[in-house]
Amino acid sequence: MTQPSQQHSLFGEILDWMLAPLLLLWPMSIFLTYLVAQGIADKPYDRELGVVVEAIAQQASVAAANAGEPSQVRLSLPGLAAELLRADSAGSVYFQVLGARGEFVAGDAGLPVPDEPVRKLGELNFRDETMRDEPVRVAYLWVPLPGETPDRAMLVQVAETLEKRSRLANEIIKGVILPQFVILPLAVVLVWFALSRGIKPLSRLQQRIRKRESTDLSPIDERDVPDEVAPLVRSINELLGRLDQSIRTQKQFLADAAHQLKTPLAGLRMQAELAEREIDAGATDPASLKPSLRQIARSSQRAAHMVNQLLAMARAEDREQALRKQPLNLAAIVMETVRDFVPKAMEKRIDLGYEGPEDAAGVRLRGQPVLVREMVRNLVDNALQYTPAGGTVTARVVADPFGQVVVLQVEDNGPGIAEAERERVFQPFYRPADTVIEGSGLGLAIVAEVAEQHGAEISVADAQTRALAVAQRHGPGTLITVRFPVRPDERRSSAR
Repeated sequence: MTQPSQQHSLFGEILDWMLAPLLLLWPMSIFLTYLVAQGIADKPYDRELGVVVEAIAQQASVAAANAGEPSQVRLSLPGLAAELLRADSAGSVYFQVLGARGEFVAGDAGLPVPDEPVRKLGELNFRDETMRDEPVRVAYLWVPLPGETPDRAMLVQVAETLEKRSRLANEIIKGVILPQFVILPLAVVLVWFALSRGIKPLSRLQQRIRKRESTDLSPIDERDVPDEVAPLVRSINELLGRLDQSIRTQKQFLADAAHQLKTPLAGLRMQAELAEREIDAGATDPASLKPSLRQIARSSQRAAHMVNQLLAMARAEDREQALRKQPLNLAAIVMETVRDFVPKAMEKRIDLGYEGPEDAAGVRLRGQPVLVREMVRNLVDNALQYTPAGGTVTARVVADPFGQVVVLQVEDNGPGIAEAERERVFQPFYRPADTVIEGSGLGLAIVAEVAEQHGAEISVADAQTRALAVAQRHGPGTLITVRFPVRPDERRSSAR
């Protein structure tokens, strides 16, 4: 069993989505600041190391050598300069000078020699090394010697530990990060304040809706609504419009139903009072009371028919019941309905018949059996009601040869329906002004509602068959056609 989803706060959710990236980016910002600060701190110290390397190289001199012997390199540093190279309170400084054959000339012999396959003569270079188990930054320079090949050059390099660089980088980081500890909480407060101000229109809209009366279904004013919420308000207005129309229709339906029930109930009351007056007058002959009793039975029958039609209309409008569809045999339903109305047709001397398949498979479609049976009953009953004695009524089921639709037709040779009224006859309680036939005005309305629930098309035309054309004395007749769509799996089932 699935748990019901918890209600979430839109304000809290937006605030989380805004603050979560901010809090996630803050550590990344610190790390990137450290890398940038490290690069900034390296540049001035690398420049200083390069100046020292070039100064030492200028102090080196080359002694004249005998023929076939390599040049001799000598370094003469003033005592003060040598002491400055050694003395540094923030770290250690090392230097080294090597001759053309790699012989040690001056400085610190333990400073590693760069391992380079190709020497870049006269170009200042930098590298990271380890000196006495400490990381150092080394600036070195290959100095070409006169009369020597490129692979025989003097090496001058100066190294220093990284304490000064780390201290400068930390100072830069402190200068950048410390203000962020003030800016970050301030940013959170500003985001919260801006978000609370931004959703105030939603709160005002909520208050406006809450202050409405339950009977107020007028559209919500969209002028003071933010653009992002306008589609939602527009959808709510459309829903309110449909709800208002539905309530109006239901009120009209109830008013019409009360009006239609008033007539037979008033007849019942009048006939009952008439019978009571006759009994009070001393009438004891049952024959004198029979007309009143007959009228009471007729009025009660009309009232019962009206109630049944109202119940059928309610079932047809039930959307949940319409969704419970299943395969059904339309031909079997039509044949069963025709058999049920045979006694009524014989009583009115009407030729009631059926045309269509009579095998067990019949014509299948997917629908709600109760509603489809109610539709067929109302079509046949309506045709029998308006067809005069001696007329003909035919219920017909036609299968489309292309398997796209299943057609239900009910045809009669009654007075017909004027073309101007063929759309209005499907409205509840509508009855033509010139009709003299008793009825509830709900039969075709039920047919239209069931057709809509099944996605069927319904049309009204004059009668067309040759048998009905013979009896034109009754009228042009009426042909009501209902076309049910057939799904592919239903087409395969009918084919089998």
